Amino acid sequence: MRRSLLPLLLAFAFLGGTLQAQEKVMVYTSMKESLMGKLRDAFKKKQPNVAFDYYSAGAGKVMAKLAAERQAGKVAADILWHSEVPDFFQLKAEGMFEPYASPEAGSIRSTVTDPDKTFAIARLGTLGIAYNTDNAAKAGKVPKTWADLLDPAFKNKVTIANPALSGTSFMSCAMLVEKFGWDYFAKLKANGAKIGQGSGQVVDDTASGDFTICIGVDYIVLDKIQKGAHLKLVFPPEMLVIPSPIAIMKSSPNKPAAKKFIDFLLSKEGQTIITASGTLPARVDVPIDKSMGLVSPEEAIKRAIKLDYPAAIKLKEGFVKQFEKTLR
Repeated sequence: MRRSLLPLLLAFAFLGGTLQAQEKVMVYTSMKESLMGKLRDAFKKKQPNVAFDYYSAGAGKVMAKLAAERQAGKVAADILWHSEVPDFFQLKAEGMFEPYASPEAGSIRSTVTDPDKTFAIARLGTLGIAYNTDNAAKAGKVPKTWADLLDPAFKNKVTIANPALSGTSFMSCAMLVEKFGWDYFAKLKANGAKIGQGSGQVVDDTASGDFTICIGVDYIVLDKIQKGAHLKLVFPPEMLVIPSPIAIMKSSPNKPAAKKFIDFLLSKEGQTIITASGTLPARVDVPIDKSMGLVSPEEAIKRAIKLDYPAAIKLKEGFVKQFEKTLR
C-alpha cells in the first residue's frame, strides 16, 4: 500500500509546486530600471514562487499603454505605480482600482491619502533647487530660496522642465503657483528663465553649465552628483513633495500576488531600498542618508506646499497654456 501511495503523493506535491510557481505579477511603473531591478531581486527572495515582471517607462508612456490596453479590453498590468498623482484620482473615479488595505499601510505617512484604500503611497518624491556649483561660485551667490531664482545674478540662467512634457514639473509648478501666484513666474520670465524639456534634461543642462539653476527631482540630481557632476541640491523652506501612489488594477487576475508585492514595497525592507535610490521613503521608521542632502519624511510633509490634486487635473490644460504664455 505504501508503494502505491508514494507516486500519488509525489504527484500531488509536484502539482502543488507547479501551482505555486504559476503565481505572477506585472507592474506598470515610471520608476527607474535600477530601482525596479533591486526591488525585483529582493522581492523574489521573499516570494520565490511569484514570477515578477515590470514595464518601466515615463508616466505618460505608461498611461498611454494602459489606455490602449483598456481600449482593446485586455489590461496586462496587475499594478500601477508612478508619480502622476492626478492620474490615480482619475482612475479611482473610473472604478479601475481594487481596494486593498495592506497591513504595512499603518506606517505610511504622506501629503496625500485615500480613505477608500484604492491606492497607497510608496514613496515621497521631492524637488528642490539644483544648481551648478561652478557657475554659482562665479556668480558669487548660492540659491537657497525660491525668491533667489529671481536674483539678477542668475539672469538667463534658470531652466524649468516643461509641464506639457513632465507631469512632475506640472505638479511642482502648480504648487509654486498655489503658494506664490502666477506673478512669481512672470518675474522668473523677466529674469530670463527658460522652459526646458523633461525633468532629466534640465538637470543635464544644469550639470553641463548651460544653466546655473533648475528645479530638480531629488533622485535625478543625486544620481548625477554621485557620478561626479558639479551640482548641489537644496530644499527651500516651502518644499515640493510629490507622492508616488501604487494601486492594484481591478481587472487583475493576480490579486494575491499583487498584494504580496505591495506588502513588500511598503515594508521596512522595501522602503529601505527606495531610500537608497535617492528619494524619501513613505515610512517614517526608515532612516535616510542625510549626507545626500535629503530631509526626513516628517519634515518634508510638514514643509510641503499643499495641492488639490483632483482639481489640478481638471485645470491641467489651462495651466499648461498659461505657463507657456507666461514664460515664452
